[in-house]
Amino acid sequence: MPSQFTLGIEEEFQMVDRQTGQLCPHVLTILEKGAPFFGEKIKPEMLQSAVEVVTEICPDISSARRELRELRQALLGLLEEDGVGLISAGTHPGAFWQDQPSVPNPRYIELEEELQDIARSILIFGLHVHVGVESQEMAVLMMNQARNWIPQLLALSTNSPFWGNRFTGIKSYRSVVWRPFPRSGIPDVFPSWSDFDNYVQALIRTGCIDNGKKIWWDIRPHPFFSTVEFRICDMPATFEDTIALTALCQALVAKLTWLHHRGMNVPTVPRPLLEENKWRAMRYGLDGEVLDFTRNRRLPMRESIREMLDFVDDVLDDLGSRREIDYLRDLLEDERGTGADRQIAVYRRTGSIREVVQYLMEQVYI
Repeated sequence: MPSQFTLGIEEEFQMVDRQTGQLCPHVLTILEKGAPFFGEKIKPEMLQSAVEVVTEICPDISSARRELRELRQALLGLLEEDGVGLISAGTHPGAFWQDQPSVPNPRYIELEEELQDIARSILIFGLHVHVGVESQEMAVLMMNQARNWIPQLLALSTNSPFWGNRFTGIKSYRSVVWRPFPRSGIPDVFPSWSDFDNYVQALIRTGCIDNGKKIWWDIRPHPFFSTVEFRICDMPATFEDTIALTALCQALVAKLTWLHHRGMNVPTVPRPLLEENKWRAMRYGLDGEVLDFTRNRRLPMRESIREMLDFVDDVLDDLGSRREIDYLRDLLEDERGTGADRQIAVYRRTGSIREVVQYLMEQVYI
């Protein structure tokens, strides 16, 4: 089983001055400096204070764990020589997007021309997880069903309660900033790969997009490879948070595939109903409620996630990810909560957003 459900992980980090914690537009320097070691494993994002770390295709969660740790340690080491550190969070608590220079890349220049301030304000950072499947047809089927759990994945990853030097009251403000982007959010159900491809080709023929990678849904079939890409998560606070969320995405796809091959598919929930739960995840994180539209009930988010973890439990030993899922079970019981809850606790204790930034700088080493 593990060799089928391969993993590819993309982490978007913030680069900050190690003394002040302020964002540091350092990506052009680090791309040049890191090229001999990283090659294509580090990439720019739209703003120069962001750097993306990309793994190879990993056969299982243990190899993903090893590679992510090596990449993170190598990047931290290179940046430390320049007095630069990393923050792992969905937003920077005290930064303003208006102060951030963009990367002089033709793709980003074109995007900025089209989307204007919607693109310029994208001072947000996420975790993307690719899970390999047997075919593009299966990728669409997996998207249709796995999207039911998009709110739970967001709730577990919430890590962006601050924006523009303000406590927003929203656990995932990154999700708020991302909402105006076209072709974003939770996708509708597509009956087949052909239906999805027809949609993509219609956009290409009419000049809306130049390729399927400009479809930025919370979960999507990759337009070129047989993978399902989960794009919903805030950039988690710690290394273990990231690995555990990655393992959960893989386990979900593995369980749904197992069911499909035995003639069982989970019911798909209409997008407008899923959006209700996504809003609750954005706003309240683990402290919210979930609306179960298949059984017409309300239940606490934590209980809904426990049911999700129970749902995937019988594939964990084959995947080798019981350690990671147990970590999530412990997180649900931990009063410290998610990255967002931990940031908020620091802020309430100190009244200082700068202390929150300092806390985040320390967490990236864990």
